[in-house]
Amino acid sequence: MSWGTDLWDQFDNLDKHSQWGIDFLERYAKFVKERLEIEQAYAKQLRSLVKKYCPKRSKDDEPRFTSCLSFYSILNELNDYAGQREVVAEEMGHKVYGELMRYSQDLKGERKLHLQEGRKTQQYLDQCWKHMDNSKKKFERECKEAEKSQLIYERLDNDINATKSEVEKAKSQLYLRQHLVEESKNEYAAQLQNFNSEQWKHFNVAIPQIFKNLQDMDERRTVKLGEMYRSFAEVERRVIPIISKCLEGMVTAAKNVDERRDSGVVVESFKSGFEPPGDFPFEDFSQNIQRTGSDGTIGTPKTEGGKPDPKHAVARTKNKLWLFGKKPKAPTLEDLSHLPPEQRRKKLQQRIDELNKELQKEMDQRDALNKMKDVYEKNPQMGDPGSLQPKISETICNMEKLRSEIHKNESWLAEVEGKHGSRGERRPSADVNHHAPHGRESPEGSYTDDHSQEHRSPPQPDPHEFDDEFDDDDPLPAIGHCKALYSFDGSNEGTLVMNENEVLYVIEIDKGDGWTRVRKQGGEEGYVPTSYVEITLEKNSKGS
Repeated sequence: MSWGTDLWDQFDNLDKHSQWGIDFLERYAKFVKERLEIEQAYAKQLRSLVKKYCPKRSKDDEPRFTSCLSFYSILNELNDYAGQREVVAEEMGHKVYGELMRYSQDLKGERKLHLQEGRKTQQYLDQCWKHMDNSKKKFERECKEAEKSQLIYERLDNDINATKSEVEKAKSQLYLRQHLVEESKNEYAAQLQNFNSEQWKHFNVAIPQIFKNLQDMDERRTVKLGEMYRSFAEVERRVIPIISKCLEGMVTAAKNVDERRDSGVVVESFKSGFEPPGDFPFEDFSQNIQRTGSDGTIGTPKTEGGKPDPKHAVARTKNKLWLFGKKPKAPTLEDLSHLPPEQRRKKLQQRIDELNKELQKEMDQRDALNKMKDVYEKNPQMGDPGSLQPKISETICNMEKLRSEIHKNESWLAEVEGKHGSRGERRPSADVNHHAPHGRESPEGSYTDDHSQEHRSPPQPDPHEFDDEFDDDDPLPAIGHCKALYSFDGSNEGTLVMNENEVLYVIEIDKGDGWTRVRKQGGEEGYVPTSYVEITLEKNSKGS
């Protein structure tokens, strides 16, 4: 049976894949175990290091210098740090490694159960096929025997030399064989019907369910691995604040080192209290010797009074230097008049484009808030419409400010282009829904001042442009399809429940409020968040 061979090949592939998944999970568990062993060894070595450099001492040996006190504070913080590494190892062993090993055992039992069910269903189908094949062979054999009896009866019936008893015996044998043929035929038909029924159940119910169970098991294994990856990181993240405090304590200990205080401790420890010795007197041994020549006196030589030697005077610097070697630049003016005309024009145009983008965002936000306000007014249980008014007012105020800035910058741009009108045609200023043409050539020969403007997207349409295009009684035509990236509960009125990876029809694109209108295959319609779906529009549709 070729279908049986193919099915067993599929079972072998699933058997190998599920075993590989369990082996991979256990391999990651082994990695976590080795990691926590490294953490344990690291913490143990840190504690040994702290114990080595912080020996027991008596009260007389207590450190008095700030450098020593800071060092012992650092040792205490390092000891606390080692404790946090032990916490990391303990949490990894309990929440990650232990959970992985328990889940691995559960997966092995579940996998064994599903594979046994698959083998049982396959063996039962093989047994049904054997019964059907045996009944088929029996029916074929009885038909051949009946044909032989038919030939014998016809030969004896046509033979004039055959006795009546021989003809009657051949006739009864023929009737017996025909009866056996009918029984074997009925048995073969029943076995064939039973086999076809069991085969349909096997391939359409039993085997798909077993494959689905194996798929669910493998997906749960994948999800569990993702959770363990996250738990592995969360264990490390939870101790980061405490480790940061330990490091901050080390930094504080370093700041507490005071060289003046340490010097004072040394002075207080070793000062003698004796007065400095006085000068030795001069002993004159030449009093009894008669002096000759001019009277001379022994005295200290006089130093000539006067101005100090100019050679030893410190020369003054002739030139003064700025603090960082360069003079500060002139302040940037708001109208950019300090720039050359062409650079000023480019900068002003770039600024106007950025302001237009910000204005467009504010307009989209205003439209979205107005739409939300309308929804709240129609459905008060969803929210208070008055709570949105401050935000709407703030958005309108921002729009006025942006329009004022755009008008001011456009006047400066008009001034620059008016002065340099002879160099090229004046470029129209950008508005909210109007952009500069791409084919205008600048004085330098380029087609655009900013290369990012070459692929500028078209302006956003009015959010209420398609509200009245279709009647309420007629369903809107689909303009594309979308795939759900995440699940959405659809708890609010007008929204639609959506499951992950579900394919829906797009009947109305997002108009700037963050919602897309979709329809399920059953005909149910509603709004879903645009960021939750991946949209593919048809090329010939209106919304593409």
